[in-house]
Amino acid sequence: MFGIQSKRDLTTELQSQIPILRPSIHARRANIVVKFQDLYGFTVEGNVDDVNVLNEVREKVRNQGRVWWALEASKGANWYLQPDTLLTGDGIVSKTSLKISALSNAITLKRLIRKGIPPVLRPKVWFSLSGAAKKKSTVPESYYGDLTKAVDGMVTPATRQIDHDLPRTFPGHPWLDTPEGHAALRRVLVGYSFRDSDVGYCQGLNYVAALLLLVMKTEEDAFWMLAVLLENVLVRDCYTTNLSGCHVEQRVFKDLLAQKCPRIATHLDDMGFDVSLVATEWFLCLFSKSLPSETTLRVWDVLFYEGAKVLFHAALAIFKMKETELLMAHQVGDVINIIQTTSHQLFDPDELLTVAFEKIGSMTTNTISKQRKKQEPAVMAELDQRLRRLNSLKESGKST
Repeated sequence: MFGIQSKRDLTTELQSQIPILRPSIHARRANIVVKFQDLYGFTVEGNVDDVNVLNEVREKVRNQGRVWWALEASKGANWYLQPDTLLTGDGIVSKTSLKISALSNAITLKRLIRKGIPPVLRPKVWFSLSGAAKKKSTVPESYYGDLTKAVDGMVTPATRQIDHDLPRTFPGHPWLDTPEGHAALRRVLVGYSFRDSDVGYCQGLNYVAALLLLVMKTEEDAFWMLAVLLENVLVRDCYTTNLSGCHVEQRVFKDLLAQKCPRIATHLDDMGFDVSLVATEWFLCLFSKSLPSETTLRVWDVLFYEGAKVLFHAALAIFKMKETELLMAHQVGDVINIIQTTSHQLFDPDELLTVAFEKIGSMTTNTISKQRKKQEPAVMAELDQRLRRLNSLKESGKST
């Protein structure tokens, strides 16, 4: 499905995709703000220190790529999809050995993914490990093409909102902000809105789908990644009309912040700061509007393998990294500025993920699921009360 490339070809392609950024001598001396495009075509604005960080990150990506190629060479292509089969001296499969081998592979893979998937391998690894390939295999090969043809020209509230959002999705991007890019993104979003009418379309999905298109290269693969993301990875109701799932995630995040960063949580509560002011966009756009692209994709590397808990790890880490500054802030606007500035300048993914997994501590999917169930009744009651007030206002308007 993905084609076959030699180790040399893959290495050459990877290196060609990761240019060394060299600001002019004038920029280095004056330490002025410079602009340049990152690997995925986004314009990055920063100072020379940021450029140096990005060059270091690119070198780390190259080194990580060498690790993946070495494993492909020693374990075979797609080694991460099936455990090694080890034989005993008489040629019989050892079940114990097989289990140990599978466990070893799983541990190796988890560590590798947390250190980052090389950009050239990212589409293949995501598609396989996320479950997208399996989901696609359950329908006819022509499913996506048939779907896009069947809905072409149809107008719904979802399609109208999609058309409104297309030009606002990463404006200025050299491909996304073109007629071709808009058309591709529209087909993916409109197609999914008909696949799942409960979700339809929700603002935020345009940014997620756009980034998926840049990584996966093809519309169809981006469509199936979006499908597995919404149907299997994330909370089911995150993108429904009332955003109930997103409201639940915000409450869970607030509880986790109190557990993992109690001093920050207490300080923010005392000043009346609601963490949803910054975190709602993180959970709806999956950090695609907040973090630099490669940092976002490093979070997504883990998201597609370990699940939605990584979103909480990353969100908590952003707060944890700026604990001292946050404790000194006394205005809501200052807190928002600290958090937004920090997230926009996190050019080194390892800086974020090291804090997320080593300083925040362990959080299991089961623990987070229990937290969600605990918060769901309060969220549904709040949304029901809001709906009642809205209906009451409508009735009052009719009677006047």
